[in-house]
Amino acid sequence: MARTVAELPGGARVTDFISLGVISEKVPAEHVERVLKETDRESQRQRKLPMRVMVYYVIALALYMEVSYGEVLRCLLEGLEWMGLPVKPIRTVQMSSISRARMRLGVEPLRRLHEELVVPVATSETRGAWYAGRRLVSLDGSTLDVADTQENERVFGRPGASRGTAGFPKIRIVSLVENGTHVLFGTQHGPYKGGSEAALAREAVKSLAFGMLCLADRNFFSYELWKLATGTGSDQLWRIPKPNVLPCIERLEDGSYLSKVYPSSRDRKRDRAGITVRVIEYQLKGIPAPEGGPEVYRLITTRLEPNQTPAQELAALYHERWEIETAFDELKTHLRGRTIVLRSKTPELVAQELYGLLLAHFAVRGLMHEAALRANIDPDTVSFVHAVRVIRRKLPRYVAFPPSARSDGAPSGDPGGDR
Repeated sequence: MARTVAELPGGARVTDFISLGVISEKVPAEHVERVLKETDRESQRQRKLPMRVMVYYVIALALYMEVSYGEVLRCLLEGLEWMGLPVKPIRTVQMSSISRARMRLGVEPLRRLHEELVVPVATSETRGAWYAGRRLVSLDGSTLDVADTQENERVFGRPGASRGTAGFPKIRIVSLVENGTHVLFGTQHGPYKGGSEAALAREAVKSLAFGMLCLADRNFFSYELWKLATGTGSDQLWRIPKPNVLPCIERLEDGSYLSKVYPSSRDRKRDRAGITVRVIEYQLKGIPAPEGGPEVYRLITTRLEPNQTPAQELAALYHERWEIETAFDELKTHLRGRTIVLRSKTPELVAQELYGLLLAHFAVRGLMHEAALRANIDPDTVSFVHAVRVIRRKLPRYVAFPPSARSDGAPSGDPGGDR
């Protein structure tokens, strides 16, 4: 699909529209330098588009999805030059140079930055982030449209439609979200066709840790995934599909009961490899009953003590799982744009752009969390849309990241410039 070249107002500078201070606070320059070195993406000779600049450029693209590649880069380097840093004029860099620079940067540095930096940020003072001393997180999946190219379609695939196929290929993601702050972490991605949320979830749950309580929908339950998630030391509260047999072993005082989940029906008959769980069953009042009677919710949890975590509280808590839908909406609509697809033409750059989007979302959410702590309010009451607008406006007191300098004072560079 052709993209109209959108420009920022004349005379725009990075300090007017992109707060590199906010980004570089969450993605520190020294961390970028280390990752570039570890992934062998360091600058080997002078170029117009150094790799450290390209890392922040990919993140900045997520803040301005509706603006052309060249316009974002023009403002980025113009802002650095305005601050007195030795950056060559952007007019000498062609669009093909930007693409080549992104290819040389690759996906690995962004992936490494995402894995190391994008983590839960709630403190003990963060409202709405905790239950019974556990950090609340949720597990879920979503999809994003990617550019309609043959290579993207071959790697990612596209869904079917009532007539033919959908307009764009899609990339599938599964993520954990910190409920109290909406920080998306542990995100895994894969193809829409030939992939599955279950496979991505097996990697995502590895980001769980002791002290967390994970909420998940029934579509994710399997004995293998439950065992993997509980093996991280975290607690679980998942809805379980109706066909699963959960015989009552012991009825508890709050109406819940103890049972076991097994790898197979044969293991259940032999009482082999069972994992003890606590089962909570309930119906929601005030919701019209479908054919066949009211829907019964069945939850299983690792929290076996009803005196510490009453069934009624856990039943209410489970429905906070929808916090992750809000986080996905921020990522897909308010940050990316409702009608905009990931613009990269190749699968590797799609993954690079996705990590840039996740890092940008993390930077915005980090700013919102800090504002909520200062105001002593729940982060849910802070507007994500407003926070994005604040970051896009000028915040001149922030200091942007410097490109490294050579001994003669000229900027060192990396892939991206014309030779």
